Amino acid sequence: MSRDPEEAQVYDQISDDHQDIRDAVRALCASFPDEYHRRIDAARGYPEEFVDALTKAGWMAALIPEDYGGSGLGLTEAAVIMEEINRAGGNSGACHGQMYNMTTLVRHGSEEQRQRILPKLASGELRLQSMGVTEPTTGTDTTQLKTTAVRKGDRYVINGQKVWISRVQHSDLMILLARTTPLSEVKKKSEGLSIFLVDIRQAMASGMEVRPIPNMVNHETNELFFDNLEIPVENLIGEEGKGFKYILTGLNAERALIAAECIGDGYWFTDRVVRYVSERQVFGRAIGQNQGVQFPIAEAYIEIEAANLMRQKACRLYDAGQPCGAEANMAKYLAAKASWEAANACIQFHGGFGFACEYDIERKFRETRLYQVAPISTNLILSYIAEHVLGLPRSF
Repeated sequence: MSRDPEEAQVYDQISDDHQDIRDAVRALCASFPDEYHRRIDAARGYPEEFVDALTKAGWMAALIPEDYGGSGLGLTEAAVIMEEINRAGGNSGACHGQMYNMTTLVRHGSEEQRQRILPKLASGELRLQSMGVTEPTTGTDTTQLKTTAVRKGDRYVINGQKVWISRVQHSDLMILLARTTPLSEVKKKSEGLSIFLVDIRQAMASGMEVRPIPNMVNHETNELFFDNLEIPVENLIGEEGKGFKYILTGLNAERALIAAECIGDGYWFTDRVVRYVSERQVFGRAIGQNQGVQFPIAEAYIEIEAANLMRQKACRLYDAGQPCGAEANMAKYLAAKASWEAANACIQFHGGFGFACEYDIERKFRETRLYQVAPISTNLILSYIAEHVLGLPRSF
């Protein structure tokens, strides 16, 4: 994509801040070309070889402190990794859970938990890919969740149900949010919730049922049922009743990382459509000469660049330990919207070829559409900004 020399210099300078990471991730992704991801998608499979390669290269341990065997990088660097995976045609949804779940354990876990779990996550011996929050009857109204954890001696007994819980079948551990104090006994709805580490294999053998949910995207997600599942007290993360506050650490990281993935998708769509419309000849000239073709592509690219700046701001604030809820939400909103606009332009200007599996556009089109809805809907982000940033009355 051509730029004025002066503009290109500024752009390259910004990109080069993490160019070593970008180059290394791109080199790894080059070993897993479009054909690989297309085959996994067609088989509704899980990219084991790809995730294993990321783990062995140390990328999945980016957010683990060096004292526990990780790289000790920040969310800024982790976001670059996720962006580059998607920009290379992959889908970070297969592995991004380990990144944002890690932050909850690193920041709020006990020293014993960190010593016990983090080195095994860094080496790849264990995976922490799953977070159990959403429920079928409460949706995004998290404080109303019905899953309970009742302490009995040295155990907590879990009962309830979760839905849209991803990567359970390809993870060893899960972070679970449950109510430990009844809603009627707390002053604030956000109080009385706690988070736990769940050993998935043990849980599946003693009180947790997993039901896969087939879906539009090749995304392993499940419904979970808990029937008197017992969890050791030492698996409680942080202080009982403070789980909602702790989980926000992971959720802000999740939104920034998914923003980065959408930005990667946006660049992928833009690269593909620019190349195609520059080469495709109709009526004796390249279709990319038409402003009706150029303008939607240019608009999408502008939105991707703007989203990228907000993503960078959210990550900087997070890494500095400063409040970043508004920025993380806005980054996710802008990036999901931008990637979807780029996807629409890409599939539109490829015509029928955009729907052919061999071009990979329909696969990426499905994958990036998800982020308009989850893990937080665009409408909920707008409500958050209206109430918590602009000071407008609560709308629900």
